[in-house]
Amino acid sequence: MDYAALASGYNQMIPFATHIGLQVKSIGPGVSTVVLPEAPATMNHVSSQHAGALFSAGESASGGAFVGSFAERLGDITPLAEKAEISYKRIARGDITANATLSADTAELLDELDREGKVRFTVQVALTDPGEDLVAEMSVQWYVRKNA
Repeated sequence: MDYAALASGYNQMIPFATHIGLQVKSIGPGVSTVVLPEAPATMNHVSSQHAGALFSAGESASGGAFVGSFAERLGDITPLAEKAEISYKRIARGDITANATLSADTAELLDELDREGKVRFTVQVALTDPGEDLVAEMSVQWYVRKNA
């Protein structure tokens, strides 16, 4: 699998990510890194990164971790972010890095998908500032089903 090509094409799959300037830095099996650059369009009233932009960065990173694990099957499945929870820890200034990690074994998830026709799993995301301080933590539950 060419994960570098997957990462470079990921933003094209999600136009909203490009709209707010997200940059996919890497995608691998069960992991992904996305950067939210600091820009006037993503700032809030206290001159820090907007909560919605942080959420979008985390959700995009979680999708990248999913894509990295399920890349071979993307044409046969439909993924949906089913629910998400975010906890904001501190003011987010500067470029924010979202690192996502799939919480389960991919082979087990694929086995369940083949057996049940659907699978649910969680991706954990840590969002950090340029000093590598944690600014937010997020979990995204994905629902994936086989196409009919």
